[in-house]
Amino acid sequence: MTDLAIVAADPTPLRARVGTKFAYGTRGVREALLSFAVSSAHEVLEEEILIHAAGRQVEPIELAGSHGTRLHLVEEVGDGWLEVTYNALVDITRPTGEQVGREILADRWVFNRPSRYAESDRLAPMAAQLFPTQAGVERVQAVTEWVHSHMAYISGSSRGTDGAIDSILQAKGVCRDFAHVVVALLRALGTPSRLVSAYAPGLQPMDFHAVAEVWVEGAWHITDGTRLAPRESMVRIATGRDAADTAFLTTRGGRTTFNRQVVTASLEQGDLPQEDSGALVRLP
Repeated sequence: MTDLAIVAADPTPLRARVGTKFAYGTRGVREALLSFAVSSAHEVLEEEILIHAAGRQVEPIELAGSHGTRLHLVEEVGDGWLEVTYNALVDITRPTGEQVGREILADRWVFNRPSRYAESDRLAPMAAQLFPTQAGVERVQAVTEWVHSHMAYISGSSRGTDGAIDSILQAKGVCRDFAHVVVALLRALGTPSRLVSAYAPGLQPMDFHAVAEVWVEGAWHITDGTRLAPRESMVRIATGRDAADTAFLTTRGGRTTFNRQVVTASLEQGDLPQEDSGALVRLP
């Protein structure tokens, strides 16, 4: 009898074309910190970054943030317009290896603490009452389902200062609000959770997207209370405690005024996956 070796099939190749164009009027702005570039955790095959400030093309200083986040610093922004054009082709074939190491252990503590927009300490009694017995994957699914059914996605319905408690009371919000509620409730139950900003092929309406990422089954997995796009096709931008760590634009000094913003994200190779809300999904 011949022994037959079982060989796991290679993941289906997926490539995404993502990008953004946005512009802000500026007056007296000294510096701008931008978070729009694809995380270094992905394999970036092509990339174009073009930034103008006060009518001149500028070369930003790239800074390494945590967990693969790439930040771009523009100094002496001045008066006029801050304009960004970004385009990238990314291999988003899902990872298969296990995540290990002391950094992961530290993260599991850091991302279990309350933060600016995820007030898990104040939500602990509510979380314990809503989810008294669930654990592990079942807990993540139960919390995500509760957020999905409790909140309505309404563009422009929340303020930049709203945290998870505000979003629960208002029962509405945008993607960052959904993610903050998921993160806060899971942290309140002892499940390490964080926020990820992402490009999301298939998202409607198209924009920068935010999802929760939780530590379960020995790895970080993403979960999305909005269910507006398949998680398998998402492209990580930044990772942090909440929106305070993942904002795409932060300025020092002066004043900024929104002018326009367009975000694009689509698959250039492979078919858009069908979302399975019960599946565990990892990003690079």
